Amino acid sequence: MSKRLRFIISSLLLSAGFVVIQFLDGQYKFPAIFGLVFLTGLASIWCFYEGLGRNMTWTSLILPMLFTLSVGLFWFLLPSNVFTRIPIVLFYGAGIYVLSSTMNIYTVSSSLRTIGLLRAARGVGFVLTLITSFLIFDAIFSIRQMIHINFLLIFVSSFLVFLQGFWSINLEKKLSSDLISMSLVTALIIGELVIFFWPVTVVVGSLFLTSGVYLLLGLGQAKLEDRLFPGILREYLTVGLIVLLGMFIATRWGG
Repeated sequence: MSKRLRFIISSLLLSAGFVVIQFLDGQYKFPAIFGLVFLTGLASIWCFYEGLGRNMTWTSLILPMLFTLSVGLFWFLLPSNVFTRIPIVLFYGAGIYVLSSTMNIYTVSSSLRTIGLLRAARGVGFVLTLITSFLIFDAIFSIRQMIHINFLLIFVSSFLVFLQGFWSINLEKKLSSDLISMSLVTALIIGELVIFFWPVTVVVGSLFLTSGVYLLLGLGQAKLEDRLFPGILREYLTVGLIVLLGMFIATRWGG
């Protein structure tokens, strides 16, 4: 069976999983989402098992599983009607297919390092990383937990996002201290942004943290590629400043 066919079958089966969840009772839906996350991991192993080994190539499973989790959590926030559910299922199915293709390129490139599509795959992975981050942050803020719980949830999810994002640059097979330290520091920065009091809406707050992921992940990847030039630094900092000003304008100050 070709890899492309495996990608299609996996995306269809996992998308069908979201449809099935709608017929479950309320108390079973949340555990079912985590079950679907686990199935995403198994499906990913099936899709590109040729490139997996007893090394860091297993990092390629992180983003597909986080994507399923983020869409699943966001799913609960949507109105229960066909006009919102069907587009999300289609979006998820397409996203999983693209992610499977992208992660397959990563795992193959970790051995060959001559794949011509690698740079394009990194660009697609970067965009899907930002989408996944926004959906996770939106879900975390929507449950309105205490600030230390939000910090912990955002720190853990950000660490996984950065770990996968930084690994996709050098595709090292051994876990390096630099990869861990960069992931921990950047995740800590994103988590600490939650601590500062700022009266914004859930969507604006999620966009702010996602822009932080964009800034730190982009700069970190540029550093790993040895292309952290002044022009690139100005580009990312300019985007960060624009988002900060937009957030300030969108904030409702006072009563």
